[in-house]
Amino acid sequence: MRLELLSRLRCPYCGTPLEVADNAALVRHGQEIVHAVLGCECCAFPLVDRIPVLRADNDTRQAIVLLESGRHAEALHHLLGLASDTDRGAALAHATSYRAAIAALEPDGERTYFVHRFADPTYLVAEAILTALAASAPADAPYLDLCAGSGHMTWTLDRLRPSSAPPALMADLHLWKLWLARRFVSPGSDAVCCDAEAPLPFADDAFGMVLLADAFPYLWNKRLAADETLRVAHRDAPIYLPHLHSAWGENISAGDTLSPPAYRRLFAARSPRLFSDRQLLDGLLDGSMLELDRPTHPQALQDEPTVSLIAAPAETFVTHPAPAPAAIRGRLAVNPLYATDVRGSATVLTLSFPTLEYEEEFGGCRRYLPEELTLEADLTERLNPAQFGSRYDELRRRRVLLDLPPAY
Repeated sequence: MRLELLSRLRCPYCGTPLEVADNAALVRHGQEIVHAVLGCECCAFPLVDRIPVLRADNDTRQAIVLLESGRHAEALHHLLGLASDTDRGAALAHATSYRAAIAALEPDGERTYFVHRFADPTYLVAEAILTALAASAPADAPYLDLCAGSGHMTWTLDRLRPSSAPPALMADLHLWKLWLARRFVSPGSDAVCCDAEAPLPFADDAFGMVLLADAFPYLWNKRLAADETLRVAHRDAPIYLPHLHSAWGENISAGDTLSPPAYRRLFAARSPRLFSDRQLLDGLLDGSMLELDRPTHPQALQDEPTVSLIAAPAETFVTHPAPAPAAIRGRLAVNPLYATDVRGSATVLTLSFPTLEYEEEFGGCRRYLPEELTLEADLTERLNPAQFGSRYDELRRRRVLLDLPPAY
């Protein structure tokens, strides 16, 4: 954890600032805290492998005991749930990529969703909207990715932040997701492990943009989460909740849904606008336009499965051109939804969904991903734009080629 981040942290229980305890737990590298115990006026919290864990429970108390005994690796493994699973611990120790590491930490559950996150339709729309929102966000405050998972959207937020702003910050309840994010997906970002259904461990007005993607319908205490999101956002900060499952439509794994008007009421203090996710995607794919000047009236959202909520300065709500693919920041790679078959100097790509459930939820990617295509290139070597000639821009735009974190 960068020392600078400490000024933005507050205890989620008593609200007082946190300090680093000068004891046997403390390991520093320059201006970064690697392991430590953080204290406030009411309790203490472990900081393991650069991530503060701002929860008070039996697991964090045991981690503090281990840290203060100098057993830093054991504290990390304990909080990752690997203390009694030596096989998974060994697999994680040898993992050199995100895909290998998540197989060790999460053999089932969310792994399929996370591995293919950069390619799904909700990511495509969210990336375009975040690009538009960044233009009006305060330039000197960090962006917050709340309920960040393992940092896929944080990777985009950190690319969009002004050079004058601190790194983006990702927050999530689950340490294993944040640990993967810091190690493999968005290593330049800050991370804080905390509970979005409790008071957030951040100072008032701390963030220049707040994103809460794909998680809000699963939170039970939505009122507290909304109030806390409004509290920690700067008064001029855009707030964006994409892909809210609506109680008026059918959704896979819907969570505890609300109607679109109910979502809007929770954030009424910022006069948010609602958009049909289907219409946003249509605009990007059919007209290469992000039509933020056309919010959807709540009554027109009947039967829509998902909606997006945006609160931002008025100048944001105009039609924006679809953002051009950004310069490669990480590693150019073939979309992992494609099976590859090398035939001489050419490669045949065939769209292949990992599960039937994934196809049912995200099969809309067929609108931009061809079922099959042949590229006159050997894709077994490290890729570069020149290999694809005049087709490169189209392949990037259609997400056949992705800009992935280097160790993804």
